[in-house]
Amino acid sequence: MHNTHLHPKFSIITVTYNAAQVLEDTIQSVITQTYKGVEYIIIDGGSKDGTLDIINRYKTHIHTVISEPDKGLYDAMNKGIRVATGDYICFLNAGDALHEDDTLLLMVHSITGEVLPDVLYGETQLVDEEGHFVRMRRLSAPEQLTWKSFRKGMLVCHQAFFARRELVEPYDLHYRFSADFDWCIRIMKKSHNLHNTHLTLIDYLNEGMTTRNHKASLKERFHIMCKHYGYVSTVLHHIGFVFRCFVTHSIKNSSLYTEKTMHKEEFLFYRSTRILCLCLLLSAYRQQQYHQGPGN
Repeated sequence: MHNTHLHPKFSIITVTYNAAQVLEDTIQSVITQTYKGVEYIIIDGGSKDGTLDIINRYKTHIHTVISEPDKGLYDAMNKGIRVATGDYICFLNAGDALHEDDTLLLMVHSITGEVLPDVLYGETQLVDEEGHFVRMRRLSAPEQLTWKSFRKGMLVCHQAFFARRELVEPYDLHYRFSADFDWCIRIMKKSHNLHNTHLTLIDYLNEGMTTRNHKASLKERFHIMCKHYGYVSTVLHHIGFVFRCFVTHSIKNSSLYTEKTMHKEEFLFYRSTRILCLCLLLSAYRQQQYHQGPGN
């Protein structure tokens, strides 16, 4: 049975720049919520495409609007954090939407304790520009989320991660593409009660990322994982990921991992992967010895 005594206030922050084509759906998904404990904040980077005209049409429903040049996405998000006053902070970027009109109400009703959890989280579905369902996010939210869960990747989408404001820190502007990954881990390290709502919370616009940015993002994530989980642990998890991907591919194409049953290219790739794994393990061991120093 849900708790009828808790009425948290949600600070929902939308960061936008020249996103007139997709912003209106995002705004409407917030202002039509049946749960009214919402503070809506829009941080605009000085758009020139009609974004401000859309914002002005809904200004009576928006608590705070800041429109000025920024130093990038995470700088704009930090501006939103500074002006937020709610119990929970959530980022809903232009093009994304709360899943249903009663999403926030159902989230609150899912809380069974007498104290507000440190983090509320749930699932994310990917949609196209028309708002049509594409698929569920590849990584699904774990039943029990901890800061160690992200060793396996960002299991909870940033938009489906609602954090208590007193636990929130600014985004690290040293990261250009994956500061949200680091931000979530830092919050979870300070959290004691992370609550799975068992709900689909977010419709995420499936725009994709350029290959160049995707590679940069993965590189940043690797460094973030090393920072929080250690170099050896991170390398081992990446080796496991590479191996699982290869096994999955090979099962589809061959029943046995032998030179006779594989195409020559597949067998060579399999052998090369094993060599790479050994090299990474050796590198990880040497790195660990270097950090420990002599006599440790």
